[in-house]
Amino acid sequence: MKRILSILFTIALLVFVNFSIWSYINNPLQLKSWTKTTMGVTFDPRRKEYTQENNLFPTEAQIDEDLALLENKVHAVRTYSMLKGLHKVPELAAKHGLNTTIGAWIDGNLEKNRQEIEALLQASNQNNPKIVRVMVGNEVLFRDDIPKEQLIEYIREVKKRTWRPVSTSETFDIWLKNPDLVKEVDFIGAHILPYWNGIAAEDAVDFVFEKYYELQKAYPNKPIVITEVGWPSDGQPYKHATASRTNQARFLREFLNRAADEHLAYYIVEAFDQPWKMAIEGSAGAYWGIFNADRQPKYPMEGAVLALPGWKHWAVGAAGFSVVLMGLFLFTRRTLKLPGMLFFGLIANLAASTIFWTVSIGAQQYQTNLTILFWVLLVLMQIIAVFILLIEALEIAEVVWHRQTARTFKPLTPGPDFKYPKVSLHLPIHNEPPMMVRKTLEALAKVDYPNLEVLVMDNNTKDPAVWEPVKADCERLGPMFRFFHLENWPGFKAGAINHALEQTAPDAEIIAIIDSDYVLSPDWLKSMVPYFDNENVGFVQSPQDYRDLHVSTFKSNCYWEYAGFFNIGMVQRNEYNAIIQHGTMTMIRKSALLEVGKWSEWCICEDSELGLRLYEAGYDSVYCKESFGRGLMPDTMSGYMTQRFRWVYGAMQIIKAHWRSFLPTKKSPLTSAQRYYFIAGWLPWFSDALALVFTCASLILTGLIFLDPIHSEIPVNAFLLPTIGLFTFKVLRSLWLYQVRVPCSVWQSLGASLSGLALTHTVARGVWQGMFVPGKPFMRTPKYEKLGLLFTGLMTIRQEIFLLTLLALGIWGMGSLEHFDNLSGKLWMAVLSVQSVPYVAALITMLISIAPSYFSKSSASFEELDETEFQ
Repeated sequence: MKRILSILFTIALLVFVNFSIWSYINNPLQLKSWTKTTMGVTFDPRRKEYTQENNLFPTEAQIDEDLALLENKVHAVRTYSMLKGLHKVPELAAKHGLNTTIGAWIDGNLEKNRQEIEALLQASNQNNPKIVRVMVGNEVLFRDDIPKEQLIEYIREVKKRTWRPVSTSETFDIWLKNPDLVKEVDFIGAHILPYWNGIAAEDAVDFVFEKYYELQKAYPNKPIVITEVGWPSDGQPYKHATASRTNQARFLREFLNRAADEHLAYYIVEAFDQPWKMAIEGSAGAYWGIFNADRQPKYPMEGAVLALPGWKHWAVGAAGFSVVLMGLFLFTRRTLKLPGMLFFGLIANLAASTIFWTVSIGAQQYQTNLTILFWVLLVLMQIIAVFILLIEALEIAEVVWHRQTARTFKPLTPGPDFKYPKVSLHLPIHNEPPMMVRKTLEALAKVDYPNLEVLVMDNNTKDPAVWEPVKADCERLGPMFRFFHLENWPGFKAGAINHALEQTAPDAEIIAIIDSDYVLSPDWLKSMVPYFDNENVGFVQSPQDYRDLHVSTFKSNCYWEYAGFFNIGMVQRNEYNAIIQHGTMTMIRKSALLEVGKWSEWCICEDSELGLRLYEAGYDSVYCKESFGRGLMPDTMSGYMTQRFRWVYGAMQIIKAHWRSFLPTKKSPLTSAQRYYFIAGWLPWFSDALALVFTCASLILTGLIFLDPIHSEIPVNAFLLPTIGLFTFKVLRSLWLYQVRVPCSVWQSLGASLSGLALTHTVARGVWQGMFVPGKPFMRTPKYEKLGLLFTGLMTIRQEIFLLTLLALGIWGMGSLEHFDNLSGKLWMAVLSVQSVPYVAALITMLISIAPSYFSKSSASFEELDETEFQ
């Protein structure tokens, strides 16, 4: 009851904190109100469903509805074209008491230009006192559609044929550069849009008036009408200009009040959002309206303004999701202390809010089928990233704030009456240096166990000069050792030890496996075999350990990277009877091994697969973290990568073969804890695979940005959690847990992190190939191979270098794009920078592995590595 109350208190407290954060972020923005009638707005009645392909222009009734909505809110509207039913606007506007500035759209289509001008003149010459101005073209010179001389001819023609004031609309800088155009018009129709000049929102209104005064000074005798002025409420940032609901409200209220004070003539762009403009102007082009595309006001023009009006609904959703997450994890953790609950709950709340924040952004935007698919994929990947994050957070909580349980195993000392069951120790070798195997055999000869046989299985070594010395050593060491040379034997290592199983003494009860490079402690069997007195124990595992960590910095880093798994992951999994069996320093009850079907020759991680089958059969495991044997680590970066790739690929084979066991059903032969820890143990590898997907997606998006920066939008918010958030948490988790559980210095833990990061791409390849490429052959981990030169090292990590080069070019290119000289651009550069870290780590680790100091030491003889640590 006390534990349940603690969990409920944790959930309630964190939900309150979460809601408070949402409230703080959405604190109402206090702005000066606008309570008067707006002078004018640009008017385009096209609806949300319109595209340039379907040409679904509004009906006369729809136009009338829009103008009725604007009645009493604005004095006038400005149109851009006279075709597609827009010639009706002046008449309909007058019915609602609205003045009209009518315009003809002029571009490179001369035939259509003629239709526009004739329709413009026909409307202008009607007896409609509400038509106040006539515009010939909009940003024609800005787009360079026709020569200036031709535009002037159009203006002159219209002036001759109508008595109303005539002009054209251009950006303020075009007017300043073309005084000859100014002479032809009755007034200057100027566009002053600080957003497209990259001006920050807080400086935008000052910018408008600065340019207005500049035009006044240049042309003191010419009336000026600001025919477009405004700010978008959403879309991609442009330089220092950020499109947002609050920035639009800030700009409009400040401008409208100041324009009223200074008696400016203006038209706000625009009345209604136009989603179709995204194809022309980029995402911001859709969001210039005072009303959205559904004809709803975006915010009030008086009183406070909220960045996300429905934030309470999103906050409740995030809180509910976080409660579900906390409930799923916390109620199953009886040994977790209150600080651990609070830590995990905080991460769960932040993660849930991040997902709902991302979804809220997409929900406020105009989407197409393609963009909906894009957002769905991004959110799904974020959810995957969240579950990876939560599992890693739970690991921290359990390791740091975990109550001691009964599943802590220590080396045992058999009593005088203990009956020693016979152990058959199998030593598979393949093309191994005879001197290295001799060290292993001599250590085995010193093992203090009275009932032991050793079967050495040489698997397909072709050169007799390699395997015959091993055979001679076995004969020299006595009848306890038996040697088998297998020619053209199928099944790789699993096939060899399955054959050893057939040659095992009939009275043997326990099978032990070690690798060919391991030097055993004499007391391994005596200390661990007694655990088999418990008839439910299927296998007993001791950690992999290594004796060559002092040979080089490279091997030292690798050593401590390995140590993290055996001191953190395996210890924690042991608490729930869910360890990973690995194929050295392991002992299996022979009857259990025969019961579940021997070693699987289809899987390149036959050891882990066997451990899972033993769990499925209901057997328990024992893990003792004390070291009883030390082997040799890969000598090169290539060997290190090959080993890890094999582990990952094998894990994917296991997942595909046993996926039904991991389903949370009553039919699953695994306990819920075993299902969780197997999935949790593999999820970091899936995290690396997901990181590769995000890296490739980032590179593709960056390429599209280079090709078309104006129409490109960076989905930074969708990439922050799966890249920067997940990476940062991964590194912090590693350093934190190392300090708690691994007996190493801070520098050694940093070296371990470097080595782990260097394998990120290798792990990602292993996941994707393991999931989708069948039949990958077994790859032996190279040992004592000569170090390659720099070129060989670079070729080993050529994929990493290729991606690093692309990311570096992306970072440099983003920095050179003036369009993205803003927070969004800098965050995207940060995303690319974080994504490049694993590839930088791979390059640094490779250079460390071939450093001259390492090269000189790595040639040490086997005798020099004969550390008598167990004697």
